[in-house]
This record gives sequence, structure tokens and C-alpha cells, in this order.
Amino acid sequence: MKISEIYKFLDELSPFELQESWDNSGLLVGDFNQEIKKIVLSIDVDEALIDSMESDTLLITHHPIIFGGLKQLEFSKYPANLLQKMIRKNISNIAMHTNFDQTHLNDFVATEVLGYKIAKKDGFVAYLDIDEDFDIFASKVASTFRLSHTRCVKCHDRVKRVALTTGSGCSLIKSIEADCFLTGDVKYHDAMEAKSIKMSLIDIGHFESEHFFAEILLKRLKNLGLEAIISSSENPFTYI
Repeated sequence: MKISEIYKFLDELSPFELQESWDNSGLLVGDFNQEIKKIVLSIDVDEALIDSMESDTLLITHHPIIFGGLKQLEFSKYPANLLQKMIRKNISNIAMHTNFDQTHLNDFVATEVLGYKIAKKDGFVAYLDIDEDFDIFASKVASTFRLSHTRCVKCHDRVKRVALTTGSGCSLIKSIEADCFLTGDVKYHDAMEAKSIKMSLIDIGHFESEHFFAEILLKRLKNLGLEAIISSSENPFTYI
């Protein structure tokens, strides 16, 4: 099957036109006319993954390996060092990032991972109506995402409405209408802002909240009749 056919299937599943203006989803490495026999799914691209892959494979990732504008390809630096290896092995790459967040990832994490019904959907934000003690809820979240520790801003003893955005969603804080916001990559000033508007905040991690990407997509790709496998993606952080 040609990459163009796979791309068409993916575009119908999660339209690439839904991606944010700053994003870079789509075919990043490869040729639409290339014939593909194997697909590998991963949240990211790293050296160990490329080394383990066979030549002539299509790698579908959540995060784009080419994100900002490339002005040079110096092969001792990231991402050129990985792109060089990919090109040598004829490994193609399609990224499905903010488009997939909106159509699949946030919904899956809310319903299948956390186990709540979505009360309202607003772009990247899924709203969940719950009525739980904050400490118990935070402990449940930490266990669900297998967090080594839980970073929270606690503004209420009880949580009634929760907003969820997987990955890095703190830029949305001003638009969130909830008692508690679950997202990753929470910085100090994000926490200060949340505290000032009395909105509880729980950092669910970037990798921890998005690594379900491959699991979701694998189920859909089975309809293509192609061999697709999930790579053993690893969190780049080590917690000591």
C-alpha cells in the first residue's frame, strides 16, 4: 500500500486541517508514492527506535520530529542526527499531533483511562462532571497515570467539574471553566495563576497523558490489513 493511501485513511480518521497553525502534522519524511509493508506507532522519535526499525517502514508518531523551521541539517545536532538515520534506512514519518488531540486522544483519556463521561467538549478541552473529595480524586489520578509524585494546586476540598487537556495545556488556563484542571507540563507561574483564580490544578505529565496515542491508533489501522506494531516508547525523564 502506498503512503498516499495510508495518509488518506489517517486524514479521514483525524483531519490534518484541524491542527493548530503552529503545529507541523502530516507527512514529514518520505514520498507519497512509496510502497509500505510495515507501520510502527510511537509517541516520539528517538535513536533507539530508529535503530530497531527495519528499512522501508512508515513511522507514525504523535509529536512531529520537525517542529520549527529547519535552517540547517548539521548531523551532530537534533533533529538532524535522527533525520539522517531515517533517510539512510528509508524510514518515512507521518505526525498526528494537535489534530489527533482534538478528535481522539482527549476523549479516550477522559472516558477509557479515567473512566468518566464527557459532559462538554470545547476544542482541546474535555469537561467532566464529578463530585469527589479533592485528595481522593488527586490520588486516583496519580495512580491512573502512574505518576511518581503528584504536583497539585489545591483550591477546593471538593471537585465538581474537571477540565482535561492531555500534553501541555496550561496556555488554556484563562479559558478554562472548571473547579480543577488536569494537564501536563505545569510550570511555576502556571500554578501561581491557577491559585490566584482559585482553580485547582493537577499535573498529569506530558508523556504520561499522551502515550495512549499508539494504542488508540492501532485499533483503527487494523482495518487497513497492514502489519502495525507499537514501539516501546520511553519517557525521556528519569525520576530519582
